[in-house]
Amino acid sequence: MAERCAECSWKRHILDQLKARDRVQRQSFEEIVLQYNRLLEKSDLQTVLSERYQPDKYDVHRGHDSCMGTDPSRGEVLQQEMSQMRIKHQEELTELHKKRGELAQNVIELNNQIQQKDKEIQSNAAKMSEYQQQISSLEGDCRELRGYLQDLERANQTLKDEYDALQITFSALEEKLRKTSEDNQELVSRWMAEKAQEANKLNAENEKDSRRRQAKLQKELADAAKEPLPIEQDDDIEVLSEDGGKGPGETSPKRPLSRTPSKKSSQPPPAGLLDSISNIFGRRPANSFSSSPENTDAPSGVCAEVRVPSTALHVFEAHDGEVNAVRFSPGSRLLATGGMDRRVKLWEVVAGRCEPKGALTGSNAGITSIEFDSAGSYLLAASNDFASRIWTVDDYKLRHTLTGHSGKVLAARFLLDNARIVSGSYDRTLKLWDLRSKVCMKTVFAGSSCNDIVCTEQCVMSGHFDKKVRFWDIRAESIVQELELFGRVTSLDLNHDRTELLTCSRDDLVKIIDLRTNAVRQTFSAQGFKCGADWTRVTFSPDGSYVAGGSADGALYIWNVLTGKVDRTLDRNHNSAINSVSWSPSGAFVASVEKGSKAILWSDM
Repeated sequence: MAERCAECSWKRHILDQLKARDRVQRQSFEEIVLQYNRLLEKSDLQTVLSERYQPDKYDVHRGHDSCMGTDPSRGEVLQQEMSQMRIKHQEELTELHKKRGELAQNVIELNNQIQQKDKEIQSNAAKMSEYQQQISSLEGDCRELRGYLQDLERANQTLKDEYDALQITFSALEEKLRKTSEDNQELVSRWMAEKAQEANKLNAENEKDSRRRQAKLQKELADAAKEPLPIEQDDDIEVLSEDGGKGPGETSPKRPLSRTPSKKSSQPPPAGLLDSISNIFGRRPANSFSSSPENTDAPSGVCAEVRVPSTALHVFEAHDGEVNAVRFSPGSRLLATGGMDRRVKLWEVVAGRCEPKGALTGSNAGITSIEFDSAGSYLLAASNDFASRIWTVDDYKLRHTLTGHSGKVLAARFLLDNARIVSGSYDRTLKLWDLRSKVCMKTVFAGSSCNDIVCTEQCVMSGHFDKKVRFWDIRAESIVQELELFGRVTSLDLNHDRTELLTCSRDDLVKIIDLRTNAVRQTFSAQGFKCGADWTRVTFSPDGSYVAGGSADGALYIWNVLTGKVDRTLDRNHNSAINSVSWSPSGAFVASVEKGSKAILWSDM
């Protein structure tokens, strides 16, 4: 059937081509045929006329001969008529010759046109064959494209079906996550309630035990007071100074040892009494001022020894998106991070790892800055939603929301009294807030966007977009001094005794400013170090002997303040620019966060 259809197709194609050629060639010859037909008609007419005039001529000659014999005047008339007729016929013949010449010329021209048309027909036939080949090639391409389009449509339909299935699965998982989150919240609430009950029970038991031990001690003291102590006259009794804290056989440096003669050996005090005193107060060593041997160690959070980080102890995903801020608590046990997901997350540092502890919510935009108060009970965060917020760390509750800026708040810091805070904004103002009344006490126009803030007792130092560090007197609301750097100021930090100011700027330089002389004391730089953003934060070590800063290439640089040179470069763990660095107050850890979603805990362990 297909072969028959193909045969009919090429026959029909040949018939159409023949008809088209017939139309083209007939159109070019129609004028010639028409002229030729007219010529034939004239030739026939001339033949008819000549045949008709031939008998007339014979008749005229005959009449002329007869007339010549009969009437000479009649013969002259006929002769004149013959002359006129001859002239007329001569004119007609001349006209016919002329027309024949014109027709011959027309025939020549039409022949030339026919030849040109033949050439055109040949060129058109060649073009038609080329076009036919192109049409065949294009039809093949079209068939291939149709097949490819069908494959794409099938693949698209498959992907659509998979997408619909994944969407259904995602919805189910999202619903499951919501239910799991609700169950988790309920379990956490129940767990917290049980913990509170256990704590209350434990406190009650400790109180009962303390009362019981106190009653037992009072009874033993009363029994010991009633019991006489016999003393031999021949024996000596060692009298210690009232300083206490000396072990047996040790003498006081202030009072001499006195001996009392006795005759009998001294009787030791009851063992129960000594044990009770030891249990309550503990045994005090000779060189201790504390009531417990545990207090001889450095308190938690106080810098005992600064460790220069060399190893990434824990690399973890901190936020959904960019992480802008990081800060250790004063006790170094908590780490806070803030990101563009509008959350502040708390992490507990346990055995070199950061375990999630909780999240502080309430912000309507990304977090830009974080700080704990001096006791570690409150956390202050600045946000891109033109506000600063304060949470309590224990219960994660939002306590204050301070609004009033007309631009995103880039930095916020507690003053030393923890009752006031200072915030700096993109709207080129600084605001002083009173947390007791929850109102803005002062607003100072700085003239440039404020990127970071640090505070002393009566002075606020702010780093700005116009490359200046400004020193403000809180009481006078005026600029005490300005110090211009060579790039936009991105970060400020104070050393432990608040005598030196650390700055970082977009000219890729880190500088230490001596606040006693208000002059740059030292400048740090490194090949490869590049400040990645207008909010890149650098930090002092707790003892002020090192400086840590993150680069745009993801490397963490540690400078030695004494030598001014790079002490260490850690460049293997971050995949994007480091936004902020924080050194723990204990000196044991360094935390860094990046423009990606990762945070890293560093140490020398």
